[in-house]
Parts: sequence; structure tokens; C-alpha cells
Amino acid sequence: MVAKKSKLIEEEGCRVKMVHLDRVRRAREQAPSDPELGRLAELYKAMGDPNRLRILLALRGGEMCVCDLAALTGVSDSAVSHALRRLKDLALVNNRRDGQMLYYSLDDEHVDQLLAASLEHLHHD
Repeated sequence: MVAKKSKLIEEEGCRVKMVHLDRVRRAREQAPSDPELGRLAELYKAMGDPNRLRILLALRGGEMCVCDLAALTGVSDSAVSHALRRLKDLALVNNRRDGQMLYYSLDDEHVDQLLAASLEHLHHD
């Protein structure tokens, strides 16, 4: 197994050590700032949790309350509230109050597009 893995790395790696400075420079210029990169990593980390991702995907269909989301995910209201707080802190969801009820929805169209693109990528042949 190690021999196969080593051979695969050799085939995929560089055979000649040569840095293409124009490509490196372009990549550096296009790269997000360190704070942006950190925030982006936190966003993907939050979406990497199956329950939080399930919540986000459910909210693509419209707003839902904590009780709805708890019934969907099979976890406690408290766990859903905690997940929603994390998603709200990252501007992935927002809420509105109607009397004593809080209804959650995706923060904006970009969140829906991110989820749609991810699903499309998953199903792409």
C-alpha cells in the first residue's frame, strides 16, 4: 500500500522544482486577508457540523422555529438554539419575532447560493 501511495504522489507531484513567480504573485494578490480567511474558515467549520448543516438546508425551504428544527433534527430545543446562535454569529441565519415565537431563516440569498452550489457540486458527474 505504501508503495502505491508513494508512486501516486510521485506521479501527481512536480518532477522539476520550479516556482512560477507570476502565478504565486497572482494567487497572493487574489487571496483574502488573514482576518477574512479566518472568518471563512469559521464559516466552513460551522457548516461542517451535520446538525447545523441540516438546519441550514431545512431553512432553504422557508423560515422555521426552534421547535420545528428540533423535530426535524431529532435533537433538543437547547441544542438547536445553540446551533442557531452559532449560525447567527456567522451571519448565516437571522430571526424575526412574532409574539413569543422566534422564526429563523437564511440570512440572505448568498447562503442559499452557497448551499445550492455545494449540492450541485456533490451531484456533478
